[in-house]
Amino acid sequence: MIVVTGAAGFIGSCLVSRLNQEGFSDVVIVDDFSHPEKQKNLVGKKFKQEIHRDVFPEWLLKNSKEVKFVFHIGARTDTTEFDVEIFDRLNVHYSQTLWNICADAAIPFVYASSAATYGEGEFGYDDDHSIFPKLQPLNPYGWSKQQFDLWVLKQEKHPPFWAGLKFFNVYGPNEFHKARMASVIFHAFNQINKSGEVKLFRSHRPEYKDGWQLRDFVYVKDVVNVCLFLMNEKVESSIFNLGTGTARSFYDLADSTFKALNKETKIEFIDIPADIRDKYQYFTEANMQKLMKAGYSKPFTSLEDGVTDYVKNYLSNHLYY
Repeated sequence: MIVVTGAAGFIGSCLVSRLNQEGFSDVVIVDDFSHPEKQKNLVGKKFKQEIHRDVFPEWLLKNSKEVKFVFHIGARTDTTEFDVEIFDRLNVHYSQTLWNICADAAIPFVYASSAATYGEGEFGYDDDHSIFPKLQPLNPYGWSKQQFDLWVLKQEKHPPFWAGLKFFNVYGPNEFHKARMASVIFHAFNQINKSGEVKLFRSHRPEYKDGWQLRDFVYVKDVVNVCLFLMNEKVESSIFNLGTGTARSFYDLADSTFKALNKETKIEFIDIPADIRDKYQYFTEANMQKLMKAGYSKPFTSLEDGVTDYVKNYLSNHLYY
């Protein structure tokens, strides 16, 4: 059996779909399953069992001999949430519990970290473990991922293979449920259909033009391809960046969305909300050399091709992956 936590969410449900495409139906899905919109992400998916996240650690202890691999994708991901206790419980302590069970039972373990750990990028975006203790995330979500990464690197007891994945700006199908935290492409698509224009954040730094803040946008189909690569190849255990290696502007992203809809580009700039303004990343770009050296050779989808696929094949028809 293969376990996917966060399986009703955005990346988790896409991973289940990708596993199904590869012929895996003995998938155990883990989530809280209380969000009706997230349930739609699972329609048509093949899986063996559905387990609530609260009872999953106990289930894993009892069924560890049957589990071949654990993808721990589930997490509290709201960057506007500032209740540290929630992040400690769901992103740190819960992950530590799963790690320890997998270590004791010799189950390979891949977990979701985040590029939010890099903060403002003052130490770059290199997934060299030696720089991780220096990183200064900008919000409690980033700190929770940082805390678990650092804890992992100190462990003497570990699964036979493990990998952390620092997701950069992931976009793509199955994020209808994410509301404010959905990708800018999702919001741009809805704004264009409603008003014919897109709102982008104004820059509050003189070195960046409005809308030209830069992020490493990575298509979710590439993300799940990397997950399967790690499951199949079992390379040397490490924490890896997972982006494209190329930063692109929010303007490029919005322009690509207009083009996918065959509409004229019209953009209005608005202030970054005060509650996140001092915690806003203006530049991210993954150094992808470690993953490449580990043997991953598939090209990453360009922003233009990813946006076109997402808009035309999923958003326009409200379809799921």
